[in-house]
Amino acid sequence: MKQLILSVVFLATTLIGSVHAAQKSSAKAEPKEETVPPVYVQVVTNMGSFVIELNAERAPLTVAQFLRFVDQGYYSGTIFHRAIPGFIIQGGGYDVDYKLKGNPPKVVNESGNGLTNLRGTVGLARPPQPHAGDVQFYVNLADNSALDPNQTRWGYAVFGKVVQGMDVCDQISQVPTGAKGPFKENAPLKPVIIQKIVHVEAPAS
Repeated sequence: MKQLILSVVFLATTLIGSVHAAQKSSAKAEPKEETVPPVYVQVVTNMGSFVIELNAERAPLTVAQFLRFVDQGYYSGTIFHRAIPGFIIQGGGYDVDYKLKGNPPKVVNESGNGLTNLRGTVGLARPPQPHAGDVQFYVNLADNSALDPNQTRWGYAVFGKVVQGMDVCDQISQVPTGAKGPFKENAPLKPVIIQKIVHVEAPAS
């Protein structure tokens, strides 16, 4: 009887060991979930600079288009044409004469990506048509939930966040504004010029 009990225990131990080995082997075989690392760009203006962390994992189409124009130098010489304290600053599409620059391609609206319009986030500006965003971007100066999507309408796609120089964005929003060029209000009366947007390393935390 004792020998039979020992045999049963040995068999059970062997089976448990085999199961554990199989589980370990299976865990090793499962591919690790890959994440897309963030990309950083610096927006250099005549009022100072700020750094944006771009989220290519959540907004791949928007980030790809934005970086394409960054690499082309498209944003150099464009302006922030809209400045509303406590709301947003918006730019990237007009030159210093307040004329629309080019006719860039549109990008699919990615506003359902889970990123929301909190203070410091960066989104793709667009006219009322949901898929009509192109190169213009904005920085949220407050939590603007009204720009997020809901069940009845598209929102405005967030694709990054300011991680350095948010004080510069706030200063830009405080410049005197009024009617200028095609805009009846909220346009800086003295151009706030984007001198360049360039790739940079992640800022020190």
